[in-house]
Amino acid sequence: MTAPSPTERNPLAAPTPAEAASAAAENASALKTLLEDQASAERVENIYSYLPTTQAATAAGAGVVTVLYWEHVPHVGLLTWLGLLMVLGLARTFMYRSFWRERPTDHARLLKYYQGWRYSTLAAGVLWGAAAWFFYKYGGVTEKVGLILTIYSFCMAAMQILSPQHHTFYEFCVLALVPLVVKVAWPGTFEDLFLAGVLVFIFGITVSLSRLYRKNFEGLLQIKVRADQLLVQLRAEKAAADQARQEAEVANRAKTQFFAAASHDLRQPLHAMGLFAEALRQRSHDEEVTSLVTSINGSVDALEGLFSELLDITKIDTGGVDVTPEHFNIGDIFRKLRLHFEPTAFEKGLALRFRGESHNVYADPTLVERILRNLVSNAIRYTNDGSILVSCRRRNGRMILQVWDTGVGIREREQTRIFEEFYQVPHTEVLSPQQRKGLGLGLAIVKRLSDLINAPLDLRSQPGRGTVFSLTLPPGKAPRTQSLSGVAGKAPLGLTLDQKFIVVVEDEPAVRGGLEVLLKGWGATVATFETVEASRNWATAAAPDVKAPDLLVVDYRLEHGSTGLDAIQALRGRFGPQVPAIMVTGSTMSGLEADAQAHDFHLLVKPVVPNKLRAMIGFKLGVRR
Repeated sequence: MTAPSPTERNPLAAPTPAEAASAAAENASALKTLLEDQASAERVENIYSYLPTTQAATAAGAGVVTVLYWEHVPHVGLLTWLGLLMVLGLARTFMYRSFWRERPTDHARLLKYYQGWRYSTLAAGVLWGAAAWFFYKYGGVTEKVGLILTIYSFCMAAMQILSPQHHTFYEFCVLALVPLVVKVAWPGTFEDLFLAGVLVFIFGITVSLSRLYRKNFEGLLQIKVRADQLLVQLRAEKAAADQARQEAEVANRAKTQFFAAASHDLRQPLHAMGLFAEALRQRSHDEEVTSLVTSINGSVDALEGLFSELLDITKIDTGGVDVTPEHFNIGDIFRKLRLHFEPTAFEKGLALRFRGESHNVYADPTLVERILRNLVSNAIRYTNDGSILVSCRRRNGRMILQVWDTGVGIREREQTRIFEEFYQVPHTEVLSPQQRKGLGLGLAIVKRLSDLINAPLDLRSQPGRGTVFSLTLPPGKAPRTQSLSGVAGKAPLGLTLDQKFIVVVEDEPAVRGGLEVLLKGWGATVATFETVEASRNWATAAAPDVKAPDLLVVDYRLEHGSTGLDAIQALRGRFGPQVPAIMVTGSTMSGLEADAQAHDFHLLVKPVVPNKLRAMIGFKLGVRR
């Protein structure tokens, strides 16, 4: 392989500054030429658009001269002059039709049509000058004044059409007026010379006016050319901006998809890690090991919250959250919140109450639900004793959604900052370590979503007494369809998982193994299956008197395109619809809440730390730790 010579250059390499400048100059020159060609085309189109008016004016002028001089000028001469005007008119008509039929754009054709128009204009000037030269001596004062006014009117009328083509205008005026001035001054009397001088003076004024008109016209033309140039540049910049916007949208979607994929993929091993860590804590009596496992579970819990909240923040920042307001019943959201949070509140010994389920609201139900979820989650976290109330009521023609708690409260100096990203209220002796590990994103998401749906958010709090968040929304109408799915109440309380039979359907070996070890450590009897088909075959082959499962724990996404719902339906088909079920999913955007209500199961999002799993199992079976 030979090395390239110094004069050779890689065509794929970036251009040098000199080449870039040369390219820019060539582009500017090409743009200028293009705009000049467009201006030339517009000039020619403009003068040809006046031809019908010019033809009509010529016919009218010829008629006036004919009427004035028919009795005074030999008919042969007058008819010859009229015949030449008619030939000129026919030629102009032919050019006019040919031009508009062809609509030329190239410079050569435009020049040809321009020259044809120019020569016909000069021919018209010659014919009017000939009329002055041959007809002026005939007739009386009336005829002479009529001829002067007719010719001068043509010069004045031609100013608007011909002044942009100033050379043609001057030539037309000279050809039409000089013979008239000479003929007027020819007798040499004072009156004739004075009248000729007046005509010359008027001719000078006309030339001055035409120059001023031409200057204004050229200025307007330059403004138009500049405007066209700016329009071309604006279109290019708009295209570049659209391209940049599309690239930004693609990047934003890619970032959101990355966070979603990373969240889903990392939840699986975190889920398994938490289960195995809890199983280790159950089997070890070493206090130091127990403390380490507790720290591991706390870290897994924090990571799960961080994934969810970072994904929410990313979707809001990248414009990935669409606001779709509609009329809905607030009771639908309350039922979902009860389904999701009642086990956690039950585990902490808190009463979770809802009021005002019958009211209707007009807003985006998904975003309102997300706001309430964050507020209820915060309320449960920071409430050690008492209750949480979620209510909806009408006030001054608006609907007020409120989340009340009897928790630790927020000091006044902190209330202005709690909606900032990653801001955490400074530690106090009132907060437990579990409460202090918040990420500082939950209320930031609440604030952004409330701004997104134009819903004012209000906060009132008193340290040691509790907090109330209020969200103001417009009232709505009753929706056409309403979800009437009920939620089961609390079951009778028990003590342990001893003699409880739990069936697990999970295709991830590590997670399946972790669940089996953990549940057996809590005293339960466990049967695990990898696929829906395996669990169905087991249920079908089981003896008629076999003990029915006390609980089903199934993963949502299973192999071969099956889902946890298929597993629940298969097992309930054998053991009855009353078997409680928990579905575990690794996606925060699965949209399974409607299925959970319709098929009576509860949802947990991976990674499920043992505390959440224990709380959910205790709620479903009616047992406490």
